[in-house]
Amino acid sequence: MSSDAAIDPGISGQAAPDAHEQRAFGFWLYLMSDAIIFALLFATFAVMVNNTAGGPAGKDVFSLSSTFAETMLLLFSSLTFGLATLATKAEKSGRVLAWLCVTFLLGLGFIGLEIREFADMVEAGAGPDRSGFLSAFFTLVGTHGLHVSFGLIWILIMACQIAVKGLSVPVVSRLSRLGLFWHFLDIVWIGIFSVVYLPGIL
Repeated sequence: MSSDAAIDPGISGQAAPDAHEQRAFGFWLYLMSDAIIFALLFATFAVMVNNTAGGPAGKDVFSLSSTFAETMLLLFSSLTFGLATLATKAEKSGRVLAWLCVTFLLGLGFIGLEIREFADMVEAGAGPDRSGFLSAFFTLVGTHGLHVSFGLIWILIMACQIAVKGLSVPVVSRLSRLGLFWHFLDIVWIGIFSVVYLPGIL
């Protein structure tokens, strides 16, 4: 920080909000680039969906009950993160930590079910090397799963920061970006459920 900023408190007071706004704008750009990546993966799946190479199709390997459970876990995790956001605005750090904990557990349950689904498919001979359809499926759903896993790590980091630093302006700014990321993953999963699983099962 310059000596002028140290002399004039107005300068430093404006610098922090500007920095957080710039980070938020940069994060929106990241989400846009991520959306393009997922759009390409969706397009690839749409092209490859019928290329089963004589192997299993969606109706042979997808489980509606398992997929529905995954969907409910992720939807409720988005709801609990929203409650964490409301607690942040009310400056209730204890409630924020509690709701983040619930969000983490729901997200962890989602990843657990997804790993089990992948393991069952591979065991049944429906691995990503079996056909173009399965390669596209594992790539799309696996990429989303990796994003959720990264989000879980981010939640743990934010929980530690809240516990140590409280709801300071930088912490709240990071938490808001995490919220954008988590809700974005929820939207992507709804697309996966609607485009990949439902047509494959029905």
